[in-house]
Amino acid sequence: MPHVRLAPGWGRILLFALPPLLAVAVLIALVAFGPAPVSATAAPAPAGGDAEAAIAAPATPGLLVHVSGAVAYPGLYRMTRGDRIYAAIAAAGGLTADADPERMPNLAGLLRDGEQVKVPALKGTTGRATRVLVDLNAATEEQLAAVPGFTPDLAAEAIRYRTNFGGFQRTSELVTVLGMDPAAFAIARKYVRV
Repeated sequence: MPHVRLAPGWGRILLFALPPLLAVAVLIALVAFGPAPVSATAAPAPAGGDAEAAIAAPATPGLLVHVSGAVAYPGLYRMTRGDRIYAAIAAAGGLTADADPERMPNLAGLLRDGEQVKVPALKGTTGRATRVLVDLNAATEEQLAAVPGFTPDLAAEAIRYRTNFGGFQRTSELVTVLGMDPAAFAIARKYVRV
């Protein structure tokens, strides 16, 4: 067997280079042969071993309800699961003066997704509220946030836009300038003006 002879000075190089090389080799071994990482999205196995329960679809984040009749702002509203009918009526601006207290729906009833909450009017009245339009160039942030289709962030952005650029020329600027969702604008445009 031939004898390997190193050039002068290689001993010192090996003395300094060997520890970092060993550290790199240990790291590679740990990554390659170490424990598998735990997935953050993996659901825990159900107690009792029910495999079908582990595959269940996630719950819908909320309910979509339609409030109509003698309320200030009839329309579609996104509500939280577990909310009661009175919460949907409150979200629609509350009852109008011609709401019939004798024929009200069960205010304590739980809301269901896709439900229509009808608030009856007194006999001889239309049940439709006189719609007061909110002026985009004069309303407060709280008044804008109360408009169906608006969010508190959009109301604040509308105030900033009005302050910095002198106001709105058309209601459609809510979509073209502020980036309001067109579906939300379809609801909100019934309640705003310039």
